[in-house]
Amino acid sequence: MISASVVKELRDRTGAGMMDCKKALMDANGDMDKAIEILREKGLAAAAKKAGRIAAEGLVESYIHGGGRIGVLVEVNIETDFAAKNETFKTFVKDIAMQIAASNPEYISRDDVPGNVIAKEKEILRNQALNEGKPEKIVDKMVEGRIEKFFKEKCLLEQPFIKDPDKTVEQLLKEKIAVIGENIVIRRFARFERGEGIEKKEENFADEVMKQIK
Repeated sequence: MISASVVKELRDRTGAGMMDCKKALMDANGDMDKAIEILREKGLAAAAKKAGRIAAEGLVESYIHGGGRIGVLVEVNIETDFAAKNETFKTFVKDIAMQIAASNPEYISRDDVPGNVIAKEKEILRNQALNEGKPEKIVDKMVEGRIEKFFKEKCLLEQPFIKDPDKTVEQLLKEKIAVIGENIVIRRFARFERGEGIEKKEENFADEVMKQIK
């Protein structure tokens, strides 16, 4: 079992994300030096150090799916105009646009979710657990687990990447930062679905998008 204090120490030493630090420690069987080595090999420590740098260049990418049924506009920023022309960066931006079309996130990160939305969701989840007959003493723990699932579904960075579900969009982002050597920021997006808000047949857009890129 990896303690939270050890994960925090690794994060303080590398600047990498909490989940990346925890996974590195688990892979290293708790060995701090080995975990640092794992993070460096993956480029995650370097990516974290670049994360504070200003990214004001980049691209606005569009993606239209299914003969105009879904449209996405996304702005992804990078530090220099030169890097914005890099094919690796261009491909990444296109992948993010497709991700948004397929997985329909509502926010970029959990930090963007308004407090009142989180509070309301927790209230709903708590009532669900109580209605399921769960004991009061474990309800709060269940709510915390389910709110994590909510973040993974609604927040772009926490969603499984459609082309490689073993990694999250955030992990993909950090990989590209490490490869390109500049900070990259997914700044904003808009997703439009034809007939949105009108009751219609449920469709699996993630499967459709994947069929199109295979």
